[in-house]
Amino acid sequence: MIDPRLAQAVLFDLDGTLADSAPDLVAALATLCKEIGHAAPDPQVVSRVVSAGGRAILRSGLPGFDEPRIEELLSRYLDLYARRGNAATALYAGIEPVLAGLEARGIAWGVVTNKVGWLAAPMLDHLGLGTRCAALVAGDTLARRKPDPDPVLHACAMLKVDPARTLFVGDDLRDIEAGRAAGTATVAAAWGYLNGGDPHAWGADRVAASVPALHAWLLPD
Repeated sequence: MIDPRLAQAVLFDLDGTLADSAPDLVAALATLCKEIGHAAPDPQVVSRVVSAGGRAILRSGLPGFDEPRIEELLSRYLDLYARRGNAATALYAGIEPVLAGLEARGIAWGVVTNKVGWLAAPMLDHLGLGTRCAALVAGDTLARRKPDPDPVLHACAMLKVDPARTLFVGDDLRDIEAGRAAGTATVAAAWGYLNGGDPHAWGADRVAASVPALHAWLLPD
């Protein structure tokens, strides 16, 4: 684990790490369920799998639907989600000071997400981060996505930083696996959605229980 004071860059997952997007994702699913005559989803159940992506959200909200039907509904679900325009999505409390602190110290930061670019970029813009994010690697930027290390390595190349001096912060096991395989230090964001998992069991170099805890460790006085 590198000393955070020696880090050249910090990479973040997006949904469940930087921002709480579950309200919009669940609302879009509720609209889809209404369209197809299905019972409304349980928001708490669906929220737990938000970091796992659209298919996982549909499987959670539409139990018993087979995979061909999930694939059939995915594009409509993503369209409904995009139409909401991130209306209820917001940064987690305390994230803004973390990003501002990195910027003040000249530490580059970027986003590595499995969310497709045509959804991820508008979300960053909505959050006021579009021009501040030094590297965005989305789920369709490369042929492979997390947990493959390629997106993390690509972000490091974009930032011209050494993976060994980079931190990757995420709220899903795939984030930790991708960062570890890429050679970065990894931090599990225990405030996120977690996909029902235990972040202490993921093998991350560090588990941050909260955004303030991450801030205190990452940006010591």
